[in-house]
Amino acid sequence: MAKPARPRAPRAAKPAATKASPATTGGAAIPVIVETATIAGEEDAVFALRSLQQAHANNRRYDASDAELLHFYEQMVLIRRFEERAGQLYGLGLIGGFCHLYIGQEAVAVGVQSALKAGHDSVITGYRDHGHMLAYGIDPRLIMAELTGRAAGISRGKGGSMHMFSTDHKFFGGHGIVGAQVPLGAGLAFGHKYRDDGGVCVAYFGDGAANQGQVYETFNMAALWKLPILFVVENNGYAMGTAVKRGSAETHFYRRGTGFRIPGMDVNGMDVLEVRQATEVALDFIRAGNGPVLMELNTYRYRGHSMSDPAKYRSREEVQDMRDNHDPIEAARQELLKRGVTEERMKDIDKKIRQVVAEAADFAENSPEPAMPELYTDVLVGTY
Repeated sequence: MAKPARPRAPRAAKPAATKASPATTGGAAIPVIVETATIAGEEDAVFALRSLQQAHANNRRYDASDAELLHFYEQMVLIRRFEERAGQLYGLGLIGGFCHLYIGQEAVAVGVQSALKAGHDSVITGYRDHGHMLAYGIDPRLIMAELTGRAAGISRGKGGSMHMFSTDHKFFGGHGIVGAQVPLGAGLAFGHKYRDDGGVCVAYFGDGAANQGQVYETFNMAALWKLPILFVVENNGYAMGTAVKRGSAETHFYRRGTGFRIPGMDVNGMDVLEVRQATEVALDFIRAGNGPVLMELNTYRYRGHSMSDPAKYRSREEVQDMRDNHDPIEAARQELLKRGVTEERMKDIDKKIRQVVAEAADFAENSPEPAMPELYTDVLVGTY
C-alpha cells in the first residue's frame, strides 16, 4: 500500500510541533503526520475574522429610544399590511407573474435600512423586494402601482413585483436571477470607492442564492479590493422549498466568507433591535476602509416561496410556532408596552397603516396602464 503523502506545510510557515496519529484504512493502521504551524501575522488575521462577531456578542441589541422603536414598529407593520394586501390583489388577478411576499422577515429590512444613509448608501436585492423599498421610505402608492403594472409605478409598470428600481433612492432592484444581484452589488460598491463618497452598498441575498458560484467570485473580488459592501444573507430556512440542512453542506452562512478573509456575523433576524445593532457594527468596520462584511440574518417567511407555492415541505405547527413565539412585530409591540406605550397608541398606528395601504391599493387600481408606445421605450439606452 502506498504511503500517504505528508501534508505540505503552508508557505513561510515555521513548524511549531509535530506528532504522529493513527488512522485506519481497510483495518490497517497507517501513521499520519500532522503539523501545526504558526504563520507570521496569521493570529491577527484570524482574530480580525472573529472580532466583529465578538463585538456583536458583547452588545447584541440597539439602545433605541421610544420614538425610534415606535418608528421601527410602524415600518414593520406597514410592510406586513402592505404584503397582506398584495396577496389579496394577486388572488384577484390584479397582480400578474410571480409575487414573493416578505411576511415574517420585516425586522431584517427595517433593522438594516434604518442604519443606512438614505439617498447616499446603495441597496440591491433579489426578487423578494417590496419590504426593502418600503423600509427605505419609498412611497407605498408607487410600489403598489408597480405591482399592478401601472404607469404610475416606480418602474413605470414594467418591472412588476420582482424588478423594482429607483435611482433617486439608490435602490437598484429587484433581480429575478438567483444571486445575480451580488456581483452587481460589488459594482455599486466599486462605484462608491471610486468616487470616494463614503457610501456603502448593501447586497441582500437568500440562503438558496448563497450556493451560487458568482457569489464566491464576488466575495473574492470584494475582499481583494476592500470594497465597501455589506453582504446580507436572509436565511429564511427554505430557499425555494428545500430546507437548508438538505441543500447546504455548511449551514452557518456567516462563515462562508472565511476563505476570503471576510468577517462574518451571526444575527437573530427576528429581532429588529439586534439587526440594527449588528448593522451598526458592520457599517463602522466597512466605512473605516476595512472591506466587506458578511452578515447572516436568521429569519423566517410565513408564506410560501411565492404566491404559487403551497409550502407543503413544512408543517403548519412549525409556522404557527414561529408566529406565536418569534414574530418580530409582536416582540416589538411587547417591548413598547413594557416601556409604557399604550395599547391604544399602537392600535392607532395599525389603523393609520391600514388606511395608507388601502389608499395605495386604490391608487394602483385607479391608475392607467402604460400606453402602448411604452413597449418600445427603455429597451436600449443610448446608442452603440
